[in-house]
Amino acid sequence: MLELKNVSFVVSNDADGKELGIIDNVSLSLDEGKFYVITGPNGGGKSTLARLIMGIEKPTAGQIIFNGEDITNLSVSERAKKGIGYAFQQPPRFKGMTVRRMLSLAHGSELPEDECCAFLTRVGLCSMDYLNREVDTSLSGGEVKRIEIATLMAREPMMAIYDEPEAGIDLWSFTMLVESFRMARNENSQSTTVIISHQERIMQLADEIIVIADGKVRTKGNKDDVFPTLLGEFDRKCGLRGSEEGADNA
Repeated sequence: MLELKNVSFVVSNDADGKELGIIDNVSLSLDEGKFYVITGPNGGGKSTLARLIMGIEKPTAGQIIFNGEDITNLSVSERAKKGIGYAFQQPPRFKGMTVRRMLSLAHGSELPEDECCAFLTRVGLCSMDYLNREVDTSLSGGEVKRIEIATLMAREPMMAIYDEPEAGIDLWSFTMLVESFRMARNENSQSTTVIISHQERIMQLADEIIVIADGKVRTKGNKDDVFPTLLGEFDRKCGLRGSEEGADNA
């Protein structure tokens, strides 16, 4: 479905003019119908990789192939038409655009009220309170985030990319969101889902986990193989920190 071939992304440092490598020669294949979670340390390049796939950023080297077609130089809108959808970590707002209208536009046709309500309920929003509200500054960041996730679900793209969907969402709504991802995973076996996340409950849904660190793919494999190693790494770091604190207090 999607293949990255030796993809790199380099930016210039305005302070000294030197180049800074964000993504370093990444080659990666994502299969149709699978659920992927991309995780790793902050600043490792996870969100940048997602933005490269969507076309928000353009690679400085390498190719991006989607369903056998080279889309490296295609725009965001062109990639969207090919079937790639993206939910931003910090979604934009649209004054004058109601939530219901936004859901219908994403779906490609007018959605009945009950279907709009179902999408909103899946992300933890009381549908009748939001359906006719505008997606503007009257909504909190968490509300806008959930509305955008519902919008992407309504669109049903061939590949859906979610950049840290848990950010700014309360615990109750997060539980609803995890269940929505679980349902989507079970209902649509043809759609590929890519989620950037640090959350254990989201990682547990994955078919495969991809660990990105220092702009490279550190690990890619079956969730049952990769997830225990991530927990072990976390435990070792916590144990080390605990030992250091104990020494300081001695």
